[in-house]
Amino acid sequence: MTFEQWTQQILHRVETALDHYLPAADVMPAALHDAMRYAVMGGGKRVRPLLCHAAGELSGAQPGALDAAACALEMIHVYSLVHDDMPCMDDDALRRGKPTVHVKYDEPTALLVGDALQSQAFITLTSDALDASHQAALTRELAVASGSVGMAGGQAIDLASVGHTLDRAELETMHQMKTGALLRAAVRMGALAGNPPTQQTLDALDHYAACVGLAFQVVDDILDVTTDSATLGKTAGKDAKDGKPTYVSIMGLDASRALAQQLRRDAHAALQPFDARAQRLSELADLVVDRVS
Repeated sequence: MTFEQWTQQILHRVETALDHYLPAADVMPAALHDAMRYAVMGGGKRVRPLLCHAAGELSGAQPGALDAAACALEMIHVYSLVHDDMPCMDDDALRRGKPTVHVKYDEPTALLVGDALQSQAFITLTSDALDASHQAALTRELAVASGSVGMAGGQAIDLASVGHTLDRAELETMHQMKTGALLRAAVRMGALAGNPPTQQTLDALDHYAACVGLAFQVVDDILDVTTDSATLGKTAGKDAKDGKPTYVSIMGLDASRALAQQLRRDAHAALQPFDARAQRLSELADLVVDRVS
């Protein structure tokens, strides 16, 4: 099938699985469950679930196992967005083209939505879709990626850097944690959900994921200054307004575009050992970068 057909098939699987793994909106506490579903369902690019499924094709992982892993990744990602958007963090009113959770509901609800989605992610990973050995490996991957040495730590550095000047190496470290850690986990979890991969395979996938994760952030920084809010689905130009260091502010727009293209080439090179088996991963690298082409 074409890449577009494959993408639509995976997105449909993930949306169906999210509907299954999230608590129903009419289950007590209904207001919280309604807000959780509002945050998660029917929005976003689902890049992490797509990466998870694509990597799972390399290891022969079962589709149901990949669905569970993909949903857990998306729940952690959305929880981070809900918290990031709150007034105590980035204070944003728009996400995925609709009001953020604290605007749609209120701040206490948004806080609890994030907390509950984090728990729900690990409930999902320990479902019957995965056997015990896979549950343990994937749970650890997701916990490390979302904790203080990963996504949460990157957000802490991001908040501390407002109004300060970071050099390129410092900016890269921050984004390797804030954005890259969960994208890397998506690739690793897909690979680990099937037959045990060799260390050589994991090393190659790690390099690929590092390139894609960094490219994703570079492209986001470019879009923040070149795209309007309606197209972006969130408030455009907010990073510059808030005094946040970005690749564009440090390197300039043209150099940032060139970096995104180089990272695409590096991601493709990392996949060479897998030949045609990594076609979907290669296409996903293109999908990430082509947002600014």
